[in-house]
Amino acid sequence: MALIHVNFYSKTLGIQHSMDVIMPQSVNDIGQKSAEKTEKIPVLYLLHGANGNHTSWQRRSSIERYALEMGLAVIMPSTDVGFYADMKYGYDFWQFFSKEIFELVHEFFPGISTDREDTFVAGLSMGGFGTLKLGIMCPERFAAAASLSGMVDLVSWYGGDFDRQFELIYGTKEEVRGSINDLPFQMEQLIASGKPMPKFYMTCGTEDFLYPMNVAFSDRFKDRIDLTCHEEPGSHEWGYWDRNIQRILNWLPLKANKKEAG
Repeated sequence: MALIHVNFYSKTLGIQHSMDVIMPQSVNDIGQKSAEKTEKIPVLYLLHGANGNHTSWQRRSSIERYALEMGLAVIMPSTDVGFYADMKYGYDFWQFFSKEIFELVHEFFPGISTDREDTFVAGLSMGGFGTLKLGIMCPERFAAAASLSGMVDLVSWYGGDFDRQFELIYGTKEEVRGSINDLPFQMEQLIASGKPMPKFYMTCGTEDFLYPMNVAFSDRFKDRIDLTCHEEPGSHEWGYWDRNIQRILNWLPLKANKKEAG
């Protein structure tokens, strides 16, 4: 695999920005096994959590090693603490993540597939929110979306430690309710629309402070959408996310996974 640090100008944000990219490589180090090379490289957009950035996943997990056998490109962009939203006071990170990032990736890496069936998204905590938001609001773009310990219901979280931060990003609780950032509300709208939907995956540790929120969300929708749920003992920490990103990679509807299942 090749790890590429990309610094670029974002027209949407009006600033220089960064992403780390893992790309499949046909020749690898001793002890590494590559997947078969494909004409179109499947891609996982992997989102970081609050207090993280574009380097977090490759510094704190073994994502490069896990992606190797999948022949999977991994795109790890930064949003700082932008919560994957067009901020009330700040940058238009939602516009960046829902549109411009794909244009940039395909400009810089033309070998990466643009097909929905080859395009996936996953993320942890704040990135779990971003993951579900992308899967719900852009269902035509993603075949699968996987949230790890996601903050999946912002409305229910108002009244806690994040209030000041949320008000700068989203505004008041009432401004969030029924908006693009109200994920349970938007999932109901997607179900009612009858549009094709991605496969969804949710995992959260039973000792995680976000566990009750994740259970409430999954219980509400698990019988109405294609949703795989997983839980195990664990808290809000990298050991849990490193273990479970491996499960998610094996769950993705990649051609390599389908071949093994067959």
